[in-house]
Amino acid sequence: MTFDPTDIIKVFIPTTLAFTIGIAITPILTHYLYTWRVWKRTPGKIALDGNVAHEFNKLHQEREGKTPRMGGILIWSSVIITVTILALLDLIAADGSTLAELNLLSRSQTWIPLMVFALGAIVGFLNDYYDVRHDGGLRLRVRLSIITLMSFAIGTWFYAKVGIDSIGIPYFGELMVGALIVPVFMFISLAIYASGIIDGIDGLSGGVFGIIYAAYAMLAFHQGQYDIAALAGAIGGATLAFLWFNIPPARFWMTETGTMPLTLTLAVIAFMTDTLGNGYGITVFPIIGLLLVVTVVSTVAQMLSKRVRGTKIFRVAPLHHHFEAIGWPSYKVTMRYWVIGIIVAMLGLIIAVTG
Repeated sequence: MTFDPTDIIKVFIPTTLAFTIGIAITPILTHYLYTWRVWKRTPGKIALDGNVAHEFNKLHQEREGKTPRMGGILIWSSVIITVTILALLDLIAADGSTLAELNLLSRSQTWIPLMVFALGAIVGFLNDYYDVRHDGGLRLRVRLSIITLMSFAIGTWFYAKVGIDSIGIPYFGELMVGALIVPVFMFISLAIYASGIIDGIDGLSGGVFGIIYAAYAMLAFHQGQYDIAALAGAIGGATLAFLWFNIPPARFWMTETGTMPLTLTLAVIAFMTDTLGNGYGITVFPIIGLLLVVTVVSTVAQMLSKRVRGTKIFRVAPLHHHFEAIGWPSYKVTMRYWVIGIIVAMLGLIIAVTG
């Protein structure tokens, strides 16, 4: 397959611009995060079962009162600034010029993921604000209710307005599911959102999400969905800018204001690179996003084991904290996750492209 150089530039420029903007605004963000002491007043974590997470607190409680939260502001602000700049260039540039072609706003491809990205950023920011100021964010059921309503509305729109009623299966074709595509999308959104708890070690979430978004940018580009590819590239570039300052010792942590828009938008992009793009974006997600899947599965398995058997499977859940608890240095966990993330992303892309 041959590509127009303009299409490559359309993805490369937003990716580079978002990264550059992220690096440029970090000193300002850092100043205010430390000036306003944006960290938990009472360090420590409560597990999902309501009990104190003793093992986790042994590993990370000391730094929770010293490292700012809300680092995810860097990601979504860089993306929003990038999209805005490119849209303004389209307004002032001559029709048909390269600058005009850089605008990635399109009703058919990027309006929905950008809307979800913005909503996730707002809800995540509110959660972190209350967490910092009142030692507790938005209740989990409130966040899950928002995600459920949002995913139901978007899933219904995909089914009723766009006509999406099947899932692509590599090497087999399409699996018709009809109206069940709506609960499928809802499940995917909730499951990927749950994987946001991978934000627990310096450099881990930034590297993992950066790799996954790069993979989906390449997948969308292969499908000819250049606006989606550009958006995924911009998000990936902004995430790498965050990672630049999040490697050990982290200057700040991503927390919900970053993980919520990243996970929810990822669900939409995976869906839009499926049959909508004549591809397999949903089916290959468990491969490309294997580390996110492992994060959720290990947490669910731990909870079920404690409830049913009365014992734990892991020293700490999710799995990356278990590795820390058994003696792996955090940087070793992070870098090994990056290596695995690159391998599975490449594998998922190969299946998606050849399937």
